[in-house]
Amino acid sequence: MSRRWSVLGAPSSAGAHTPGLEQGPAALRAAGLVTDLRAGGLDVDDRGDVPGFRWRPDPSRPNGQNAPAVAAVADDVAAGVAAILADDRVPFVLGGDCSITVGVMAGFAREGREPALLYMDGGPDLFTPATRANGNLDAMGVAHLLRLPGHLPEVAAVGPPLTVDRFVSYGDALPSVGSDTERELLEELAITRISAVDVHRDARTAAEKALAAAESAADAFVLHFDVDVLRFADMPIADVPDSGGEPVGLSLHEAMTSVSVFARSPHLAALVLTEVNPDHAPDADVLADFTTALATALAT
Repeated sequence: MSRRWSVLGAPSSAGAHTPGLEQGPAALRAAGLVTDLRAGGLDVDDRGDVPGFRWRPDPSRPNGQNAPAVAAVADDVAAGVAAILADDRVPFVLGGDCSITVGVMAGFAREGREPALLYMDGGPDLFTPATRANGNLDAMGVAHLLRLPGHLPEVAAVGPPLTVDRFVSYGDALPSVGSDTERELLEELAITRISAVDVHRDARTAAEKALAAAESAADAFVLHFDVDVLRFADMPIADVPDSGGEPVGLSLHEAMTSVSVFARSPHLAALVLTEVNPDHAPDADVLADFTTALATALAT
């Protein structure tokens, strides 16, 4: 496929719990991501990084920490994405925390485009300041895109709202029993959901179902890939490891099978890779194995 990628780094942990994610773009490049993509025959250029932000405590905003910085980074990402799209290239945005996807979607809007969002993540990020006591905005990005009650106007204002029908949740490991805010919202809003349990049954079938939902919702889709969707024992690079309980996250093979299905679609318009914390990788080879696997999946 003649997709021309442009890498854009967003070295920010503004929306996170602690520092670390701001190192993600540099660590992914050092692990060989761009080289691996080119070795797979892909057309790739590197646009560098937007201005970053290192997490710090924000006692003045305990339920929405560092909101001005989150909004500023997202706005810079939006400008970078819009410039890539204007050059008829495909954004590959390296995070950084999940809140940067607010900026990615805003960048498409600035170019007059309204893609679907295929959200491959351990959780669908539907919390708000009212339901997330520690105030980390990387767990609230989709809530702001959907304008759920209680969202912060300064973050949502980066771009226009996302309609519920253009959002597909993929690979979450939310508990299937008991009370769970995000699972209940997915049900209440009738959001298309393909869970980790579904992927464990048959990764290719699950990915094809998610792809069909995204393609039917819009003429293009953005793939958000938070590495906390992965089973931490299988690929220990996420900022927040999975609990190790049931359900468990995706194996690396399941995740890359899914990415390969999504990448074969001519409607894939951008990829956002988030929540890589290089401090959690036990050695450099772990990140290199991940970048090689991802490049292979994208080139398949």
